[in-house]
Amino acid sequence: MTDPQRAAGGVLYRPAGDGIEICLVHRPRYDDWALPKGKLDNGEHPLACAVREVAEETGARGVPQVRLPRVDYTLPDGRPKTVDYWLMRTAGEGPVQDTDEVDATAWLPLAEAAERVSYADERAVLDHLAGRPPVTAVVALVRHAHAGDRKSWVGPDALRPIDEVGQVQADRIGTVLSTLEPARLYAATPLRCKQTLEPLAQRTGGLPIVQDAAFAEPSDPADAPAKAKLAAQRLLDLRSPDVTVICSQGKVMPTLVATLKDEADPAPYKAPKGTGWLLTWSGDRLLGASRL
Repeated sequence: MTDPQRAAGGVLYRPAGDGIEICLVHRPRYDDWALPKGKLDNGEHPLACAVREVAEETGARGVPQVRLPRVDYTLPDGRPKTVDYWLMRTAGEGPVQDTDEVDATAWLPLAEAAERVSYADERAVLDHLAGRPPVTAVVALVRHAHAGDRKSWVGPDALRPIDEVGQVQADRIGTVLSTLEPARLYAATPLRCKQTLEPLAQRTGGLPIVQDAAFAEPSDPADAPAKAKLAAQRLLDLRSPDVTVICSQGKVMPTLVATLKDEADPAPYKAPKGTGWLLTWSGDRLLGASRL
């Protein structure tokens, strides 16, 4: 089977009166109105691609808040294509950068944008937002980057550092999560958790990394489920209009996310090292828990 062509984009919105307006772009090559999107560069993360494409095609800086339904379709040459979308709030507007691709933009109320957009699958993405409450808090929860083999490390486990693979992962985390424009960084107490967020701290103007034992694994693995539930409450306490990024550990995170979703089975929420979850709320309602 042919690998699908990967693309990403955003539903960019701004406040307007009692509601919101959505930005559509007009592409002269196709004479259509569409959501801003584009193909991933080699090795590019879909979230980073989405933010870049939104900036190039609309001139606006979009800050991702929640993942939206993926769109899959077949290109005219028969190749499959998949597009990942995120809801993005506007954090600054400017002129269109990619004037070869886009010759006009339109800010429209959600219902009008759904009527004008040229494609049924993109209309379905906009319909998904109808009646959805506003986003009030976003938290990125990541598992620390690769840190070698625990058994081969000589010394306190809390001092085990990330390795070369982990550094690559940490750099990627910094690139991807900087698109969220976080205001606060928290890390569990092991050194490797703090090191995982250091590239992100550098990319965000030197934000301090606050080490918080609430997100660390307990010394006794049997205590991990109970500790994770306490960590979930701590995470809820940290919610605010400003984006927060938290680096935790593998024995804590699955139960933590399951607790937030009010589910008993943590297995679906396991995350490999260097990955995690984008958690989005409206008030006390969890709107989304999306894999990063």
